[in-house]
Amino acid sequence: MPAIPILRPREVVKAFEKLGWEVSRQHGSHIILTKPGHIATLSVPNHPTVARGTLRSLIARTGMTIEAFLASLTD
Repeated sequence: MPAIPILRPREVVKAFEKLGWEVSRQHGSHIILTKPGHIATLSVPNHPTVARGTLRSLIARTGMTIEAFLASLTD
């Protein structure tokens, strides 16, 4: 399993937007992402960095692999 990098919230949101997720709203210190036809919502904390465990959980909620997410960072 590849290592999960420590990213800034905007980098995480940008990667998920490339994968079809849209920013629905921002409430306080969390950015909420939704995707049409997908039942889950993603809540990205708007802190200086996103913790590795939090990012791993967000990726798992989307049903994709870590490799697919990391590929979206470089595209």
